[in-house]
Amino acid sequence: MRKIVRNAAPWAIGLTLACSGGLLAEPLQVRVGYLRLEEPPRAVLSNLDTVPADLGIAGARLGLADNATTGAFMGHDYALEIVSLAPGGDVVAAARDMAGQVDLILADMNAEALLSLADLPDAAGALIFNVSDASERLRDADCRANLLHTATEAAMRSDALMQVLLAKRWTKVALIEGPGGADAALAAAYRASARKFGVRIVSDARWDDTADLRRTASAEVPLLTQGFKDHDVVLVADAADDFARYVEHNTWVPRPVIGVTGLTPVAWAPVVEQWGAAQLQSRFTDLAARDMQPRDYAAWAAMRVIGEAVTRTNTADAPALRAYILSDTFELAAFQGRPLSFRHWNGQMRQPIPVVNARAVVGSAPLDGFEHARNPLDSLGLDAPESACTAFGD
Repeated sequence: MRKIVRNAAPWAIGLTLACSGGLLAEPLQVRVGYLRLEEPPRAVLSNLDTVPADLGIAGARLGLADNATTGAFMGHDYALEIVSLAPGGDVVAAARDMAGQVDLILADMNAEALLSLADLPDAAGALIFNVSDASERLRDADCRANLLHTATEAAMRSDALMQVLLAKRWTKVALIEGPGGADAALAAAYRASARKFGVRIVSDARWDDTADLRRTASAEVPLLTQGFKDHDVVLVADAADDFARYVEHNTWVPRPVIGVTGLTPVAWAPVVEQWGAAQLQSRFTDLAARDMQPRDYAAWAAMRVIGEAVTRTNTADAPALRAYILSDTFELAAFQGRPLSFRHWNGQMRQPIPVVNARAVVGSAPLDGFEHARNPLDSLGLDAPESACTAFGD
């Protein structure tokens, strides 16, 4: 799928007057690409949670519209080219084609595909925003100088969850880990965050995916959890958000279930309402006829980062925009109560992490009392001394 979306107001194009001669100046063309590698369908226990066809893309479109509002008065003409590849599509060929025409790219794909895009010679001078992959490796030894991240890393979310547990004195955790590799990576993030904040994992269990929990949860889950040592919460490492829903209210001892169900750390959720967020949610619903999801927020934020940088620098040159975005001057107001900025050592966007249940925000990390010498937001995720990233020169 390939399409180009334009959101410049026609009446405003070319209204910027040149300083000499009073001639109409040409509008500054800001072309952004959205390159998506679609995910293959997977077997799931429940079909209740469908994946929107425009996941991520809708967020980019809302960001485009927001940029165009300011751009109309600045003489900046924004356009968004969307390329969506079927699972297994040739990312390198599509990226080479896009990089030859567009040097501001929102990339919605897995880590391997992201690296193949960032390492293309044609993309050496491009500025790429990762809007979906949470892998630590991309912020660590496998970072790339031309790759910034508006998607939150897994460690940011697991750190946020541990801050809330510590604040509530729920410091004894029983961990259930799913059977997949992504589940193991998520469990590793939880364990690292628990060590970081002094939360104890007192029991471990592995979930066997052979049971159909839609029919057997009331029998299987108590058997799995009855041997847990005394604990305050049950933390489920289920990266696909598949079996965790059946753990809640079925444990041997009645305890809150947290992770991807129950109490959940997310980049964005429909229950976030403060700091003008309800207005953003409403505009997104008007555009997409659904709630904004974290990937939508990451894509919206990437578009707004570009728009803010273009407004401040009056250029669409990717290296110049990158330099400004990574500077101490850059900030983005993004309905989170704190300005967003980027870590100069690995290109990760700093942002608060709401910790929510199905109907309300329980806390927004970093919580009061969790400080950092540089920025309280740096208490979430991979800090500079922990990161093996050298591509940014810090």
